Amino acid sequence: MRREMWGWVLLTLFLAACSSTPRQPSPGSSASVPAPAQGPRTGGGYYQNDGPATPPVDLASIPDAQPRAEPLRPANARPYVVAGRRYEPMQRLQPFSQEGVGSWYGRQFHGQPTATGESYDMFAMSAAHPTLPLPSYARVTNLTNGRSVVVRVNDRGPFLHGRIIDLSYAAAWKLGYVDQGSTRLRVELVVPGQDLPAQPVLARPAPAPVPVPVASPASGGGPYYLQLGAFASRVNADAYRAELLARLDWLSHEISSQQIGDMYRLRIGPFAVEAEARSIGSRIGETLGTQPFLVQ
Repeated sequence: MRREMWGWVLLTLFLAACSSTPRQPSPGSSASVPAPAQGPRTGGGYYQNDGPATPPVDLASIPDAQPRAEPLRPANARPYVVAGRRYEPMQRLQPFSQEGVGSWYGRQFHGQPTATGESYDMFAMSAAHPTLPLPSYARVTNLTNGRSVVVRVNDRGPFLHGRIIDLSYAAAWKLGYVDQGSTRLRVELVVPGQDLPAQPVLARPAPAPVPVPVASPASGGGPYYLQLGAFASRVNADAYRAELLARLDWLSHEISSQQIGDMYRLRIGPFAVEAEARSIGSRIGETLGTQPFLVQ
Protein backbone atom coordinates (compact mmCIF):
# COMPACT_ATOMS: atom_id res chain seq x y z
CA MET A 1 0.00 0.00 0.00
CA ARG A 2 1.61 3.20 -1.12
CA ARG A 3 0.04 6.13 0.55
CA GLU A 4 0.94 8.94 -1.83
CA MET A 5 -0.12 6.95 -4.90
CA TRP A 6 -3.79 6.32 -4.05
CA GLY A 7 -5.19 8.52 -6.78
CA TRP A 8 -3.24 6.71 -9.48
CA VAL A 9 -3.89 3.26 -8.05
CA LEU A 10 -7.63 3.70 -7.83
CA LEU A 11 -7.69 4.67 -11.50
CA THR A 12 -5.81 1.50 -12.48
CA LEU A 13 -8.47 -1.04 -13.39
CA PHE A 14 -6.05 -3.91 -13.27
CA LEU A 15 -5.28 -3.28 -9.67
CA ALA A 16 -8.88 -2.56 -8.84
CA ALA A 17 -9.70 -6.15 -9.76
CA CYS A 18 -6.87 -7.60 -7.69
CA SER A 19 -7.19 -8.40 -4.00
CA SER A 20 -3.74 -6.91 -3.43
CA THR A 21 -5.04 -3.50 -4.50
CA PRO A 22 -4.24 -0.73 -2.01
CA ARG A 23 -7.30 1.04 -0.68
CA GLN A 24 -8.06 4.68 -0.01
CA PRO A 25 -8.49 5.19 3.74
CA SER A 26 -11.94 6.25 4.91
CA PRO A 27 -12.21 9.25 7.22
CA GLY A 28 -12.91 8.20 10.79
CA SER A 29 -12.39 4.48 10.09
CA SER A 30 -10.18 4.08 13.17
CA ALA A 31 -11.79 5.33 16.36
CA SER A 32 -8.76 4.63 18.53
CA VAL A 33 -6.19 6.41 16.34
CA PRO A 34 -7.65 9.41 14.48
CA ALA A 35 -6.16 10.07 11.06
CA PRO A 36 -4.64 13.47 10.30
CA ALA A 37 -5.48 15.40 7.15
CA GLN A 38 -3.77 13.76 4.19
CA GLY A 39 -1.18 15.85 2.40
CA PRO A 40 1.52 15.40 -0.20
CA ARG A 41 4.68 13.51 0.65
CA THR A 42 7.78 15.47 1.49
CA GLY A 43 11.41 14.55 0.92
CA GLY A 44 11.44 12.27 3.95
CA GLY A 45 8.96 9.95 2.25
CA TYR A 46 6.40 9.80 5.06
CA TYR A 47 3.39 11.72 6.36
CA GLN A 48 4.29 14.46 8.79
CA ASN A 49 2.65 13.93 12.18
CA ASP A 50 1.66 10.38 11.17
CA GLY A 51 2.78 8.89 14.47
CA PRO A 52 0.47 8.48 17.46
CA ALA A 53 -0.13 11.37 19.83
CA THR A 54 0.40 8.97 22.74
CA PRO A 55 1.57 5.41 21.99
CA PRO A 56 -0.82 3.02 23.80
CA VAL A 57 1.91 0.45 24.38
CA ASP A 58 5.54 0.33 25.44
CA LEU A 59 7.11 0.21 21.98
CA ALA A 60 10.40 -1.19 23.29
CA SER A 61 8.56 -4.25 24.65
CA ILE A 62 6.94 -5.20 21.32
CA PRO A 63 8.53 -8.50 20.21
CA ASP A 64 9.72 -9.13 16.69
CA ALA A 65 7.45 -11.08 14.38
CA GLN A 66 7.94 -14.84 14.82
CA PRO A 67 8.39 -16.54 11.43
CA ARG A 68 6.02 -19.45 10.89
CA ALA A 69 4.92 -21.41 7.87
CA GLU A 70 1.90 -19.78 6.22
CA PRO A 71 0.28 -20.48 2.83
CA LEU A 72 1.14 -17.85 0.24
CA ARG A 73 -1.78 -15.97 -1.30
CA PRO A 74 -2.02 -16.59 -5.07
CA ALA A 75 -3.98 -13.35 -5.51
CA ASN A 76 -0.98 -11.40 -4.21
CA ALA A 77 1.45 -13.16 -6.57
CA ARG A 78 0.10 -11.67 -9.81
CA PRO A 79 2.20 -9.09 -11.71
CA TYR A 80 0.74 -5.59 -11.45
CA VAL A 81 1.40 -2.06 -12.66
CA VAL A 82 1.38 1.16 -10.64
CA ALA A 83 1.98 4.53 -12.32
CA GLY A 84 3.40 2.86 -15.42
CA ARG A 85 5.84 0.66 -13.51
CA ARG A 86 5.45 -3.13 -13.62
CA TYR A 87 6.04 -5.22 -10.49
CA GLU A 88 6.56 -8.99 -10.53
CA PRO A 89 5.99 -10.54 -7.09
CA MET A 90 8.09 -13.50 -6.03
CA GLN A 91 6.27 -16.81 -6.43
CA ARG A 92 7.95 -18.73 -3.59
CA LEU A 93 10.12 -18.30 -0.53
CA GLN A 94 13.77 -18.22 -1.52
CA PRO A 95 16.95 -16.36 -0.54
CA PHE A 96 16.48 -12.63 -1.08
CA SER A 97 18.51 -9.59 -0.05
CA GLN A 98 18.00 -5.96 -0.99
CA GLU A 99 19.51 -2.64 0.06
CA GLY A 100 18.04 0.81 -0.42
CA VAL A 101 15.94 3.52 1.18
CA GLY A 102 12.98 2.51 3.32
CA SER A 103 10.23 4.58 4.95
CA TRP A 104 7.26 3.97 7.28
CA TYR A 105 3.52 4.54 7.55
CA GLY A 106 1.39 5.17 10.60
CA ARG A 107 -2.00 6.34 11.83
CA GLN A 108 -3.12 7.59 8.39
CA PHE A 109 -3.75 3.93 7.56
CA HIS A 110 -4.15 2.39 11.00
CA GLY A 111 -7.09 -0.02 10.87
CA GLN A 112 -7.33 0.00 7.07
CA PRO A 113 -7.15 -3.24 5.02
CA THR A 114 -3.73 -4.36 3.85
CA ALA A 115 -3.10 -6.23 0.59
CA THR A 116 -3.77 -9.54 2.37
CA GLY A 117 -7.10 -8.25 3.71
CA GLU A 118 -5.86 -7.96 7.29
CA SER A 119 -6.19 -4.69 9.18
CA TYR A 120 -3.06 -2.58 9.32
CA ASP A 121 -1.78 -2.17 12.89
CA MET A 122 0.82 0.56 13.25
CA PHE A 123 1.92 -1.02 16.56
CA ALA A 124 2.56 -4.48 15.07
CA MET A 125 5.88 -5.57 13.58
CA SER A 126 4.77 -5.55 9.95
CA ALA A 127 5.79 -4.15 6.59
CA ALA A 128 4.76 -3.45 3.00
CA HIS A 129 6.97 -4.58 0.11
CA PRO A 130 6.36 -4.39 -3.66
CA THR A 131 7.42 -7.94 -4.58
CA LEU A 132 8.03 -10.21 -1.58
CA PRO A 133 5.53 -13.08 -1.24
CA LEU A 134 2.49 -12.35 0.92
CA PRO A 135 2.53 -13.19 3.70
CA SER A 136 6.21 -13.63 4.44
CA TYR A 137 8.84 -12.56 6.96
CA ALA A 138 11.90 -10.38 6.59
CA ARG A 139 14.75 -9.19 8.72
CA VAL A 140 15.30 -5.48 8.23
CA THR A 141 18.57 -3.81 9.27
CA ASN A 142 19.16 -0.08 9.59
CA LEU A 143 22.48 0.35 7.79
CA THR A 144 23.23 3.60 9.63
CA ASN A 145 23.11 2.22 13.17
CA GLY A 146 23.14 -1.58 12.89
CA ARG A 147 19.75 -2.15 14.56
CA SER A 148 17.75 -5.09 13.23
CA VAL A 149 14.15 -6.34 13.51
CA VAL A 150 12.05 -9.15 12.05
CA VAL A 151 8.73 -8.13 10.50
CA ARG A 152 5.80 -9.88 8.86
CA VAL A 153 5.20 -8.63 5.30
CA ASN A 154 1.45 -8.43 4.62
CA ASP A 155 1.05 -5.38 2.36
CA ARG A 156 2.15 -3.94 -0.98
CA GLY A 157 4.18 -0.77 -1.53
CA PRO A 158 5.99 1.59 -1.52
CA PHE A 159 5.63 2.99 -5.03
CA LEU A 160 7.54 6.31 -5.09
CA HIS A 161 11.10 7.58 -5.06
CA GLY A 162 12.69 4.15 -5.26
CA ARG A 163 11.71 3.22 -1.70
CA ILE A 164 12.23 -0.51 -1.17
CA ILE A 165 10.02 -1.10 1.90
CA ASP A 166 7.52 0.60 4.19
CA LEU A 167 7.66 -0.47 7.83
CA SER A 168 5.01 -0.09 10.48
CA TYR A 169 5.44 2.77 12.94
CA ALA A 170 6.56 0.32 15.66
CA ALA A 171 9.19 -1.33 13.47
CA ALA A 172 10.57 2.02 12.29
CA TRP A 173 10.66 3.25 15.89
CA LYS A 174 12.69 0.23 16.97
CA LEU A 175 15.11 0.81 14.08
CA GLY A 176 15.52 4.43 15.13
CA TYR A 177 14.34 6.40 12.07
CA VAL A 178 10.79 7.50 12.89
CA ASP A 179 11.78 11.17 13.22
CA GLN A 180 13.72 11.34 9.96
CA GLY A 181 11.08 9.41 7.99
CA SER A 182 13.41 7.28 5.87
CA THR A 183 16.84 5.71 6.00
CA ARG A 184 19.03 3.14 4.27
CA LEU A 185 17.93 -0.41 5.03
CA ARG A 186 18.83 -3.96 4.20
CA VAL A 187 15.89 -6.34 3.67
CA GLU A 188 16.45 -10.11 3.89
CA LEU A 189 13.73 -12.69 3.40
CA VAL A 190 13.40 -15.13 6.30
CA VAL A 191 12.29 -18.67 5.46
CA PRO A 192 10.45 -20.26 8.42
CA GLY A 193 12.37 -23.22 9.80
CA GLN A 194 15.71 -21.95 8.50
CA ASP A 195 18.33 -19.95 10.36
CA LEU A 196 18.19 -16.20 10.04
CA PRO A 197 20.65 -14.74 7.52
CA ALA A 198 24.00 -13.74 8.98
CA GLN A 199 24.10 -10.20 10.29
CA PRO A 200 25.60 -7.79 7.71
CA VAL A 201 28.93 -6.11 8.35
CA LEU A 202 28.23 -2.40 8.32
CA ALA A 203 30.52 0.19 6.80
CA ARG A 204 31.89 2.83 9.12
CA PRO A 205 29.81 6.01 8.95
CA ALA A 206 31.20 9.02 7.19
CA PRO A 207 32.51 11.84 9.38
CA ALA A 208 30.03 14.68 9.98
CA PRO A 209 30.46 17.46 7.74
CA VAL A 210 30.89 15.10 4.74
CA PRO A 211 27.63 15.31 2.78
CA VAL A 212 27.88 11.90 1.07
CA PRO A 213 28.27 8.76 3.23
CA VAL A 214 31.18 6.45 2.38
CA ALA A 215 29.98 2.91 1.73
CA SER A 216 33.41 1.30 1.50
CA PRO A 217 36.88 2.20 2.74
CA ALA A 218 38.91 4.41 0.44
CA SER A 219 41.64 2.61 -1.46
CA GLY A 220 43.66 5.70 -2.29
CA GLY A 221 42.39 6.57 -5.75
CA GLY A 222 39.54 6.58 -8.26
CA PRO A 223 37.47 5.90 -10.13
CA TYR A 224 34.59 6.81 -7.81
CA TYR A 225 30.89 5.98 -8.15
CA LEU A 226 27.70 7.08 -6.42
CA GLN A 227 25.48 4.11 -5.53
CA LEU A 228 21.73 4.73 -5.36
CA GLY A 229 20.36 1.28 -4.63
CA ALA A 230 20.80 -2.49 -4.82
CA PHE A 231 18.12 -4.86 -6.13
CA ALA A 232 17.73 -8.61 -6.32
CA SER A 233 15.57 -8.21 -9.45
CA ARG A 234 16.95 -6.69 -12.65
CA VAL A 235 13.41 -5.68 -13.64
CA ASN A 236 13.06 -3.55 -10.52
CA ALA A 237 16.58 -2.13 -10.90
CA ASP A 238 15.87 -1.08 -14.48
CA ALA A 239 12.53 0.43 -13.47
CA TYR A 240 14.17 2.57 -10.80
CA ARG A 241 16.91 3.55 -13.25
CA ALA A 242 14.23 4.87 -15.61
CA GLU A 243 12.74 6.89 -12.76
CA LEU A 244 16.18 8.30 -11.89
CA LEU A 245 16.83 9.30 -15.50
CA ALA A 246 13.64 11.36 -15.40
CA ARG A 247 14.23 12.94 -12.00
CA LEU A 248 17.96 13.60 -12.52
CA ASP A 249 17.65 14.98 -16.04
CA TRP A 250 20.37 17.55 -15.25
CA LEU A 251 22.92 14.80 -14.62
CA SER A 252 25.63 14.42 -17.27
CA HIS A 253 27.17 11.20 -15.90
CA GLU A 254 25.86 7.76 -16.77
CA ILE A 255 23.43 5.88 -14.51
CA SER A 256 24.24 2.20 -14.93
CA SER A 257 22.88 -1.05 -13.53
CA GLN A 258 25.82 -3.26 -12.58
CA GLN A 259 25.43 -6.89 -11.57
CA ILE A 260 27.77 -7.59 -8.66
CA GLY A 261 27.26 -11.04 -7.21
CA ASP A 262 23.51 -11.69 -7.05
CA MET A 263 22.56 -8.02 -6.78
CA TYR A 264 21.98 -5.31 -9.40
CA ARG A 265 23.49 -2.04 -8.19
CA LEU A 266 22.52 1.34 -9.61
CA ARG A 267 25.58 3.56 -9.85
CA ILE A 268 26.45 6.96 -11.26
CA GLY A 269 29.91 7.61 -12.64
CA PRO A 270 32.74 7.10 -12.98
CA PHE A 271 34.27 10.19 -11.36
CA ALA A 272 38.00 10.71 -11.53
CA VAL A 273 38.02 13.14 -8.59
CA GLU A 274 36.45 12.33 -5.23
CA ALA A 275 35.47 15.96 -4.57
CA GLU A 276 33.40 16.06 -7.76
CA ALA A 277 31.58 12.85 -6.79
CA ARG A 278 30.74 14.27 -3.36
CA SER A 279 29.51 17.52 -4.87
CA ILE A 280 27.22 15.70 -7.32
CA GLY A 281 26.11 13.40 -4.49
CA SER A 282 25.00 16.38 -2.40
CA ARG A 283 22.90 17.74 -5.26
CA ILE A 284 21.36 14.30 -5.85
CA GLY A 285 20.49 14.16 -2.16
CA GLU A 286 18.66 17.47 -2.42
CA THR A 287 16.69 16.18 -5.42
CA LEU A 288 15.80 12.71 -4.14
CA GLY A 289 15.62 13.36 -0.40
CA THR A 290 18.28 10.75 0.36
CA GLN A 291 22.05 10.69 -0.06
CA PRO A 292 23.78 8.21 -2.39
CA PHE A 293 26.75 6.18 -1.18
CA LEU A 294 30.27 6.89 -2.43
CA VAL A 295 32.00 3.68 -3.56
CA GLN A 296 35.11 2.75 -5.49
